[in-house]
Amino acid sequence: MSKIYEALLRAELERLTPEEQAEYERDPESFPSIASILGRAQEPSAIDSLREEANVVREHNRALRELGEVKRTTWSPDLEKLPALQSRSAFTEQFRSLRSRLYEYRGFNKLKTILVSSGMPKEGKTFVAANLALSLARYKNNRVLLIDADLRRNSLHTLLGCSASPGLSTYLTGNATALEVMQRSDLEPDPNAEHPPVLNNITFIAGGAGGEAAADLSGNSRFAELIRYVSPHFDWIIVDSSPVNVVSDAVNLAPACDGVLLVVRGGQTPYESAQRAQKEFATANLLGVVLNGVVDVPHQAYYGYGTEPEK
Repeated sequence: MSKIYEALLRAELERLTPEEQAEYERDPESFPSIASILGRAQEPSAIDSLREEANVVREHNRALRELGEVKRTTWSPDLEKLPALQSRSAFTEQFRSLRSRLYEYRGFNKLKTILVSSGMPKEGKTFVAANLALSLARYKNNRVLLIDADLRRNSLHTLLGCSASPGLSTYLTGNATALEVMQRSDLEPDPNAEHPPVLNNITFIAGGAGGEAAADLSGNSRFAELIRYVSPHFDWIIVDSSPVNVVSDAVNLAPACDGVLLVVRGGQTPYESAQRAQKEFATANLLGVVLNGVVDVPHQAYYGYGTEPEK
């Protein structure tokens, strides 16, 4: 009993900053989570619960330490294709609107991991995935993981201006750990900045060299394992996938995600193509359709709305 108690208490104390640890030594009751452990440690019925919590907290702390060791590389983002990097633009407002709809849905349903797909190539799914991730990362300093799961023609790394490998395919083949395929921008945050650079909140997994093995890789269980492993450490996970009417990869990946966004291009995507794509995701949670490539400026922008800088 005492060993279980000590393990859980030690795990909880590891989560405290040095200042908090000093405060705990002065006044243990000021930390309710630890005080709760002290009280429950006297209850014989709590042994299994304490043991389980100790393991969970220990694993959580270990994973946080690992995520803190994600390699940092130099990114040179394509500003023209990443308008969500700007705090004020018509494009930024549209992604804010999409973000708001997702938060509305999230208020009543489980939603963290979103797969972004399209019916055919060149409909803008990668553009939407990247800018949605940036918009989410800007809001409340969300921690966002962006994954390039278009294993046949991955291109997110070109938008971010970073390395394409090692990537998801390397992980799916078992040749790398999740930590080894993650990367972050080496841009140093400015503590005096009113709004920290949004790239600081993005962790990226590139596609790697999937090639012809993409179908087999997308169908193995390691992708779902990856999502389960990283999910507790991010506020949102955005997955860019292949066009669903062309290859089956997106359908294989969808069960590991909480929902799917289908991207269609205004004036280009045939109705039949969009309808077929919808049917391909019949067993997935299709959140909605994103209409991309519409050039009309939102009416509210004429009145000064929709162009405010992000707060």
